[in-house]
Amino acid sequence: MNVLVINAGSSSLKYQLVNVETQEVLAKGICERVGSAEAFHKHGIDDNELVIDEPMEDHNAAMAVVLEALTSGPNKAIDSLDDIDAIGHRVVQGGKYFDRSVVIDDDVIAKIDELAELAPLHNKAALMGIEACRTQMPGKPMVAVFDTSFFQSIPPKAYMYPLPYELYEKYAIRKYGAHGTSHRYISERAAAFMDEPIEDLKLITCHLGNGCSISAIDHGVAVDTSMGLTPLDGLMMGTRCGAIDPAIVPFIMEKEGLSTQEVNDLMNRKSGLLGISGISNDLRSVKEASEAGDERAQLAYEMYSNSAKKYIGQYIAVMGGVDAIVLTAGVGENCEKMRRMIFAGLQPLGIKIDPEKNKLRGHEREISTDDSAVRIVVIPTNEEYMIARDTYQLVKEGSLEVSELA
Repeated sequence: MNVLVINAGSSSLKYQLVNVETQEVLAKGICERVGSAEAFHKHGIDDNELVIDEPMEDHNAAMAVVLEALTSGPNKAIDSLDDIDAIGHRVVQGGKYFDRSVVIDDDVIAKIDELAELAPLHNKAALMGIEACRTQMPGKPMVAVFDTSFFQSIPPKAYMYPLPYELYEKYAIRKYGAHGTSHRYISERAAAFMDEPIEDLKLITCHLGNGCSISAIDHGVAVDTSMGLTPLDGLMMGTRCGAIDPAIVPFIMEKEGLSTQEVNDLMNRKSGLLGISGISNDLRSVKEASEAGDERAQLAYEMYSNSAKKYIGQYIAVMGGVDAIVLTAGVGENCEKMRRMIFAGLQPLGIKIDPEKNKLRGHEREISTDDSAVRIVVIPTNEEYMIARDTYQLVKEGSLEVSELA
């Protein structure tokens, strides 16, 4: 079965065409700056990628461009749209309604729209992608895969905030988490890599990149995660501040004369690595500047590692121990120095990183020492495959009750 995976942003449309049985990516690309005069389309895999300036007034036009590229031209992947069996959509916020992926119908669309208040940029964009697919491929089965659904197993003691309970009842203010598709994938893959049933393991999964989240997964069930009502909570990130004293918000608003939207923008887009270093939200640039002696870059680098270390410690306490710590995403997979800093000093907890193994790159691997009581595993994430797999299971098999990733 060929599944077209769609990840729609407010001005972008990212896609992959995946053959689920073979796990082969047949095509991938992204339409950027949709709705502007500078819109362009990247299509192709690795060295075969083409970049084309392409007018796209909206997501419907972008979807037409994508389907044209998939079925014609030098990088075509299929002969016709009949070769696309189903479509899987990434949706960020599923709220309390969705604890698993679902086939999209009018009721599902209405609920995604209702939940847009909790993720206004993301859910509205997903709806634009869904509507574009309905227009371009009417009748094609579609599935919604939610970033939040994996965390619906978190108990109330972990997802509730200590605010007046009436606010939860009125506005559904609680922890929802994010990056759930990535955490689900790497936890399953880590268990397979370790040749252990996931039901026997206590795992801490770390998605570390420009966006960052850490989760506690106890015997296959998520019991806590660092992101909260929105993706702003938790760890220090590329441009997000993560968890801070909440009294800072009204303090800054008063001192700087900021509106709620302006202070929200400051915390989401101007903080984190970028805000501290003053250089970049990209850890590679911050690392380069820190090693050249820039003191603010050094501070940003140290704060990023310290933030991750603290959440690992919290979740060891939450689960009463840990069997393995799993790392993924741009920083988790690729930054030898950051991994070394995160695990420095954790030897008394039985967590020992192997300096030589830590230098390896590019594949699933273990980087802990042979005598480490806790295994440290690096698993490249593959959210698109998870979306394709869920779509396959629901459309072809009618159920998500299947075995773990092989």
